[in-house]
Amino acid sequence: MSKPLTRRQFLIGAGLSGLALHAPGLLADAENAPDSALISRAIPSTGERIPAIGMGTWITFNVGNDPYLIEQRTKVLKTFFDNGGSVVDCSPMYGSSANVLGQALDALKGRDRLFAATKIWTGDESATREEAESSRRKWGVERFDLLQVHNLLGWQGHLETLREMKAAGDVRYVGITTSHGRRHRDFARIMETQPLDFVQLTYNVLDREAEERLLPLAQERGIAVMVNRPFQGGSLFRRFQSEPLPDWAGEIGVSTWAEFFLKYIIAHPAVTCAIPATSSVQHMQENMAAMYGELADERQRQQMAAYVRSL
Repeated sequence: MSKPLTRRQFLIGAGLSGLALHAPGLLADAENAPDSALISRAIPSTGERIPAIGMGTWITFNVGNDPYLIEQRTKVLKTFFDNGGSVVDCSPMYGSSANVLGQALDALKGRDRLFAATKIWTGDESATREEAESSRRKWGVERFDLLQVHNLLGWQGHLETLREMKAAGDVRYVGITTSHGRRHRDFARIMETQPLDFVQLTYNVLDREAEERLLPLAQERGIAVMVNRPFQGGSLFRRFQSEPLPDWAGEIGVSTWAEFFLKYIIAHPAVTCAIPATSSVQHMQENMAAMYGELADERQRQQMAAYVRSL
């Protein structure tokens, strides 16, 4: 991740440090911020709008039963909510993350603030409902907003059951996921032939393969796009944090590399929501700052990608 001093300096300069743990109003407070409006995107299948920055939980919320770490992750989730976030993504693959999320939501009484997204991750295509119910109990939600087939594992059987669950009102949206650029040809074929509300895929300023087929296809088919690994698991910070931002960064509302990376993603017209993960309150504040202010147009997005390639 980025150097702590750099992020602290940004937070002080942007005036965001006071937002972290004091505002009780969440989305309403964020939308009423004096300087800019929260950036949201419509889910194509319904028109429902969700904030353009969500929260992933891979690794970061997998902290077992450690009381100190659970309390700290609760503060991270509170900061996310306080700055206008709602979309939280998890998976049974992520160890104790679902249990930790459930405890944090209990502490914050935060379920009414939540767009709850998780995945089905079992090779048993007859176990879709059972795994969804197990996750639902851990989160403590009445139902999930979004259930996704994780990395296409058993996707045919799971998708059929998920569509039945959606028709019965047991889940609101269904989708599929991939990561690390895997199986894009299979992914595109499913997008072309199956009714989907969401897809989740890897996309960032360096990993741009999705621009070739998957993002245009999502626009064509009216499918929402959730983006994972927006920071390449932190490697973008390790690679570029010591480099200066371009002189023109202010023109697109960018003050930090986190904003640069996230705004590159959410400025793409096919992208609905990016889901960075963090275990730091300060880094969460910086991530959420990307959901406010200006966004790059296509020319500026190409300029952003070219600048990173030049470093």
